[in-house]
Amino acid sequence: MDFEYKQKTNAERAKVEDLFDYEGCKVGRGTYGHVYKGKRKNSTDGREYALKQIEGTGISMSACREIALLRELKHPNVISLQKVFLSHTDRKVWLLFDYAEHDLWHIIKFHRSAKANKKQIDVPKNMVKSLLFQILDGIHYLHANWVLHRDLKPANILVMGEGEERGRVKIADMGFARLFNSPLKPLADLDPVVVTFWYRAPELLLGARHYTKAIDIWAIGCIFAELLTYEPIFHCRQEDIKTSNPYHHDQLDRIFNVMGFPQDKDWEDIRKMPEHGTLTKDFKRSNYVNCNLVKYMEKHKVKPDSKQFHLLQKLLTMDPTKRITSELAMKDPYFLEDPLPSQDVFEGKNIPYPKREFLTDDDDDKADTGASKAGGADQSSGHNQPPAKRVRVMPPSTVSSSMVSSDYQHIHNVQAQQQLQFSSSNIQTSTSSTYTSRF
Repeated sequence: MDFEYKQKTNAERAKVEDLFDYEGCKVGRGTYGHVYKGKRKNSTDGREYALKQIEGTGISMSACREIALLRELKHPNVISLQKVFLSHTDRKVWLLFDYAEHDLWHIIKFHRSAKANKKQIDVPKNMVKSLLFQILDGIHYLHANWVLHRDLKPANILVMGEGEERGRVKIADMGFARLFNSPLKPLADLDPVVVTFWYRAPELLLGARHYTKAIDIWAIGCIFAELLTYEPIFHCRQEDIKTSNPYHHDQLDRIFNVMGFPQDKDWEDIRKMPEHGTLTKDFKRSNYVNCNLVKYMEKHKVKPDSKQFHLLQKLLTMDPTKRITSELAMKDPYFLEDPLPSQDVFEGKNIPYPKREFLTDDDDDKADTGASKAGGADQSSGHNQPPAKRVRVMPPSTVSSSMVSSDYQHIHNVQAQQQLQFSSSNIQTSTSSTYTSRF
């Protein structure tokens, strides 16, 4: 590249440090980056942004995938990527997002603490319903456009604070998201282990290769149960797996202790699962005869004849082919009974949840020892994350630093390697009719 032209483009290129104030405002730290809360310099509107600095130099495959998808996806319930900054000086990549003050992990933690201290929290009666409906709407949009999220969990479900989008749910962290096809291709060849343990569907744990949209639905069911009880429904002991084998005995045991052992008549294809032989060796059906979802939820005062329980059952159906879809879930009777879901999950009430805390270097040290969550648009505090971290088979590969050039088309070159380029004409930009008619 011509030296003078390079100098000229470097001088003209917008720089994060010139446009935003963010020093000392770190709010998240994950495996793939640091997230800062920032404001535009010389601006009086007071609007806040999340600035994510990608870890390392150049563009990792995970970051490239996230950029490629988020530049195309536009929906009120999916986090919005505003801009990508490429810095030649230090070979850093910055992603600019809308700032979300809250996430479901911190909200659930707040209620769990209040419950333990017998403290009443004044929230709208339809808050859980509103949260769930907006999550389903965002996932329905992704699925309708052939995108699997593959890492849904409370920490990746953001909720906007005060402002124009007050109380709006935003699905974040698209680093694990993938396009899928019909007929399905074996994505398991690329990522044998996906989805954080506690939210991982049974078919994944049994080695399913052609996994489908149903894995996201199972994760939503786990989140729904957690919103109702303030406890992870399939919490189990975490292990540091260094193998590509998706089979996980303890996690399956936890699922069976809640749901019961699946009957052949209820899940006919379970015999076709790659790990079915291991399953029959490790587990006895007789050990789980007294286990079922009704008993578990009754302990948390959720009645089995309630509409919320019936929807939860449909979301947590063991057989992925019988699991409800996001589209049908949004039409469930649960959302038709009063109180109806709201676009503002706080329904005009005061927001009782504390704002995000800024992290220090000491918090980063804790994160490095494994206390932090791996984040995408990661706006959660790194030092307060659940132990159920995402598991990757190997560290993400990185492209050469030469990929990071002033010509933004170079990002598309990497996207082409990942076969992630797709026309924006294939993206449905309108929200679902169910969503708009409800609000």
